[in-house]
Amino acid sequence: MAASLQGSFSSTNISLRSARVGVSDSADTFRSTISFSSQLPKFSFKSLEKTRQVHSLRTIVRADSSSDKMQIDISLSPRVNSVKPSKTVAITDQATALVQAGVPVIRLAAGEPDFDTPAVIAEAGMKAIREGHTRYTPNAGTMELRTAICHKLKEENGLTYTPDQIVVSNGAKQSILQALLAVCSPGDEVIIPAPFWVSYPEMARLADAKPVILPTLISDNFLLDPKLLAAKINEKSRLLILCSPSNPTGSVYPKKLLEEIADIVAKHPRLLVLSDEIYEHIIYAPATHTSFAALPGMWERTLTVNGFSKAFAMTGWRLGYIAGPKHFVAACGKIQSQFTSGASSISQKAGVAALGMGYAGGEAVAIMVKAFQERRDFLVKSFKELEGVKISEPQGAFYLFLDFSAYYGSEAEGFGIINDSESLCRYLLDKAQVALVPGDAFGDDTCIRMSYAASLSTLQAAMEKIKEAMFVLRPAVAV
Repeated sequence: MAASLQGSFSSTNISLRSARVGVSDSADTFRSTISFSSQLPKFSFKSLEKTRQVHSLRTIVRADSSSDKMQIDISLSPRVNSVKPSKTVAITDQATALVQAGVPVIRLAAGEPDFDTPAVIAEAGMKAIREGHTRYTPNAGTMELRTAICHKLKEENGLTYTPDQIVVSNGAKQSILQALLAVCSPGDEVIIPAPFWVSYPEMARLADAKPVILPTLISDNFLLDPKLLAAKINEKSRLLILCSPSNPTGSVYPKKLLEEIADIVAKHPRLLVLSDEIYEHIIYAPATHTSFAALPGMWERTLTVNGFSKAFAMTGWRLGYIAGPKHFVAACGKIQSQFTSGASSISQKAGVAALGMGYAGGEAVAIMVKAFQERRDFLVKSFKELEGVKISEPQGAFYLFLDFSAYYGSEAEGFGIINDSESLCRYLLDKAQVALVPGDAFGDDTCIRMSYAASLSTLQAAMEKIKEAMFVLRPAVAV
């Protein structure tokens, strides 16, 4: 295999001709030349940071026209320039491009279930089309779906809401961003435990707020220390974001710890909590899920975000929701009315069907969760056999957040020195052809994230390749 890059993927040039693009029978073809290192196209994770270095720079370009010359200001908003692009999206897109180019990359970067949407949900979507449910819906979502969400939250989470306290959005991601925009003012602080989902800090910046990162330890299962939280809260603290089960760690907050956090939050009238519960049904016994808003005194200050993408394998349907006190949720709805308007009418019909499948998604979801647990158990056992790797066994979601820092400082022949999570992921992509996400994207550079939302056979093949790639290295740090 050809030598790898240090800063970006480049060296051996391979010219590829792509297949015809588009849905028409056009005679046009798309030709491209991609630069590869060991069959990998030119790419650098660090290139994703370049947009942050621009800030308020004003760039003027001159455009020639047939009659005169004009100057065009192509500067961007400082708000946009302050935001990092998503590494998970970039790496997933890059891995997809490699596969389309014929490189057999195993893609374990994206958090997307490999299961098909359950048949009853898919049929509800098709029925909605056949019956003509293809028009705009009310901005906040159909009454049918919001009523079903209220029933779900009451039965499964012990939370009482009315339909006017629910806003249905184009995915939970939109719900989170709208919540931040609704409650944060310039200069406010958003408290985010790390490791965190990559979008939380960037969403805070989009809301003109400051992300305040609170580190956690793998020895504590990446759970927030209440004492650290208490020490960091001040008059600027506006929002605490909690994600349980967690992306990227799979950690689940036990009820007792959430109660300790709630006691601290209760002492600060201005502090709100955003509880991201998108993975609540993907949880492994004996762990159990507790909704933060169900704790004493927390309903009034909690915004609960959930959706259909993970547990119901509905990522492409783009359907999520937020529940909370009417004053805050109405503000989210106001933003949505000027942003995207209501979610897909077809997806909302499918969402009603999903919530009708039974408690916690019924048998169909239970089958998926059983498969996820089997995959988790295989990977945990396998990585424990790999020298130098530290692991916190996930209790939910479908991610492993693995500490490979013992290998930092190692040198791979033909590659160079592995000095951080980014270079390790480049090494594994190059040598093992497995796509993972560097931990620095999640606020912890000692680790890398692996999604096990892939078949067991795929994970077994990936594990074999990873072990082969790591076998030629030795931990640089004694373990």
